[in-house]
Amino acid sequence: KDMAAPEKATITSNATKMLDPRWLKPDSIETERIIAVLDETIAKLEVSSLIPRIIDSLDRFADVLGPEITNNLTEHRKLSCEMERLLSGSREELEGSSDESSLVRAEEQRGCLRLLEQHLKCSVRNALRLFLANPPLCQALKYKVWAPESPAEVFIKAFGEFRNFMLERLLTSPMEEEEKIRFMEDISLQIKKNTEAITALQAELAAATRTREEEVHKKDNVIEDLKTTMQDLTKDCEASIQHIKQEGEKQQKEKLQASQARCARLQQDVEQLGAQLSALVLEHRASELALRKRKCRMEMEIVNWIQKYDTHMGEKQAEYEEVHAAYTEEKTQLSLLMEKRAVLLQEYSQIEDERSIHQEKKEQALKEFNTMTLAATRIQAFWRGYLVRALFKPKRKKNNKKKGKGKKTKK
Repeated sequence: KDMAAPEKATITSNATKMLDPRWLKPDSIETERIIAVLDETIAKLEVSSLIPRIIDSLDRFADVLGPEITNNLTEHRKLSCEMERLLSGSREELEGSSDESSLVRAEEQRGCLRLLEQHLKCSVRNALRLFLANPPLCQALKYKVWAPESPAEVFIKAFGEFRNFMLERLLTSPMEEEEKIRFMEDISLQIKKNTEAITALQAELAAATRTREEEVHKKDNVIEDLKTTMQDLTKDCEASIQHIKQEGEKQQKEKLQASQARCARLQQDVEQLGAQLSALVLEHRASELALRKRKCRMEMEIVNWIQKYDTHMGEKQAEYEEVHAAYTEEKTQLSLLMEKRAVLLQEYSQIEDERSIHQEKKEQALKEFNTMTLAATRIQAFWRGYLVRALFKPKRKKNNKKKGKGKKTKK
């Protein structure tokens, strides 16, 4: 069973690929040629279905089509009109009379029609040849002229299905055909099982629906009982509301009497407070008059103080301007002195630099002099020692000779 399950899955996938025309690819030259012929036929059908609509609007498409195709379609339109005229004339003659002359004319018209039909076929072939030689033009015309719900489009779709069917038949081997039949049988069996399951589920659904309807019926009864109870409660509520209204009216009358008495007391209080307000207004007016007089005096004093302040500030401003002028003059003198000081400082620094250089030279000369003096002293001392040694050298030799003779005699 474990081996059969993958095998069945493989067969199912293969059968699914066989049923889908997108998976089918030609595997021989003959198949490719047959499919190419069918595809070319479909392309010619599509272009031939566009020709009548292009002819109806030939002036609009003349610039796109070019002179050669336009001339061919114009000739085709003339042949079509002639064909329609001959067909309508032959039909009228057949309906009008049945003598020998009419039959002869009908036979002549049939000959003309056959000849015209051959010319029309040649014209259509030439038009298809010109259109198929220019694929971009065909694609552009499809987008502009194509009618989706036309009978020609239905026929082309049917022919495309026939092409897919032929491709499927050409590419399906006997083994694949058996697999396809087995797959269809499995699908039929599965559909049967699904139908039985759907029937069982529908029965369960009906039972559940009946149960639900019974529950809904019970709930409707409960709702009816509740509505009856609500009506009773409404009646009780109306009675209680009526009682509450009566009590409210009674309380309203009592409160109205109490409010009227209170309004009388408040009116007396208002009158007393009005008298007090009048007395306070008189008192406050007198105090306001005194305050206004005091305010006038204060304003006069403030004006006087402002005048004194302006005078004092004018004097101070004049004094400040004098001081500022003196300060500006002193500042100018200070800047001149600072410039002179800067020049003097520069000169002083130069002098100090020269002094330090002179001092360094003097010290260097003094050091050299001391060194030379010390060297001269040492040279003189060395020379004096040399002279002394040179003077005493002969005497030493004599003494040494004498000492040598004395030693010999002693021996």
